[in-house]
Amino acid sequence: MADDAIDVVIADDEELVRAGFELILDATAGIRVVGVAKDGVECVELARRLEPDVVLVDIRMPRLDGLEVTRILAGERTGAAAPNVVVITTFDQDDYVRDALRFGACGFLLKDASPMLLVEAVRAAARGDALVSPAVTVRLLRGFEGGESGPAPSDEAPAGLSERELDIVRLVAVGRTNQEICGELYLSLSTVKTYLARIQAKVAARNRVEIAAWAWQHGVIDPRR
Repeated sequence: MADDAIDVVIADDEELVRAGFELILDATAGIRVVGVAKDGVECVELARRLEPDVVLVDIRMPRLDGLEVTRILAGERTGAAAPNVVVITTFDQDDYVRDALRFGACGFLLKDASPMLLVEAVRAAARGDALVSPAVTVRLLRGFEGGESGPAPSDEAPAGLSERELDIVRLVAVGRTNQEICGELYLSLSTVKTYLARIQAKVAARNRVEIAAWAWQHGVIDPRR
């Protein structure tokens, strides 16, 4: 395995889930699973000892739940050795999403997400970016400002975004991955990444989730559609 491979620790109290994730990720070039844990305490111990790039955690686990694991590991993110966390769960309640992101998670997926989305979430987390399942993104956006709609769309591009940048913002806001954006807009991956970097700077967003929130709050999209 190449030295620049993404090292991953998986934590879930269900053995079949752990095995399934491990099978998918170990079969993906550039990713390797270096440890698996059946509860939150074991997950934190493995993360500290193995220093993975990414940790996948379930929300509900014995001894220490996924939100607390996220808070602990994100709080230790003071150097290159600290991992980024992707939360994976069957429970899609909005509070879980907000708490996971508030505690520093770099992704939030439901367990029925496709293998491709799981892989993309791991890669995004390794880059320090955030990827949230499309269905969760829409639910999360609906919760902003008490669920009321954002401003009406304007003919003027907010934050000085170009039409192409607005196209990318809209796709990010509905949960498209970088590869999917490439396919829909006929752009190269490097071009999409360049656009995203510019967009984040213009709208003062730290990640994709904040881009999506900004898009709704400024009337670029309507998540209730």
